[in-house]
Amino acid sequence: MEKFQIEAVARDVTADTGKKLEEKGLIAAELYGHGVANLHLSINRGEFEKVLRKAGESTLVELKTPEGVRNVLIHDVQKHYLTSQPIHVDFYEVKMTERLTATVALEFTGEADAVKVLGGTLVKVLSEVEVESLPADLPHNIEVDISSLKTFDDTIAVKDLKVSDKVTVKTDGDELVVKVQPPRDVEAELAEPVGDVDVSQVEGVADKEPAAEDEAPAEGEEKQ
Repeated sequence: MEKFQIEAVARDVTADTGKKLEEKGLIAAELYGHGVANLHLSINRGEFEKVLRKAGESTLVELKTPEGVRNVLIHDVQKHYLTSQPIHVDFYEVKMTERLTATVALEFTGEADAVKVLGGTLVKVLSEVEVESLPADLPHNIEVDISSLKTFDDTIAVKDLKVSDKVTVKTDGDELVVKVQPPRDVEAELAEPVGDVDVSQVEGVADKEPAAEDEAPAEGEEKQ
């Protein structure tokens, strides 16, 4: 497994404002964890974005701090509302001997005959699942091979996912991950009879019964 590292330096929360950090190409960061003293840090934006693209938020990262290397997960990333660039990052320090729960992305691979041959539409119901493992065993993603979807009756559920025996999937095993929707038969839909419509049930039609031709006009009304 590829090792990811990020260099961090101490940050003065009163002097190192967001604007000053931005001018230096830096991002404000916080390190915290169970039984761990919080550290106020700053990191290089370019370096962080490169790691985030590759590692995501479910891969162990070595954070080099002034107090030593810490094993962390990228726990939360705040982004600028206009540029979508990261402006603040939370790192969560993990203990390598304690199991943790994390959300892992699903990566769909292969080709489904139900799509390629039968013309169906692939429907991805889940994009991630919750897993539990030791930090070192936490997968970056979980592959879902859709080549098993040969007919419209074939589906893949959470219990069908293949993971290491060191990883426990916490998401309900019966939850659907992916299926193939049959193509719409437009011609058949158009050929279906609409059926007789009872106009008396249409709003406004049955509100007032027409007067019979020989019916005398009401008092005060003139006969046309």
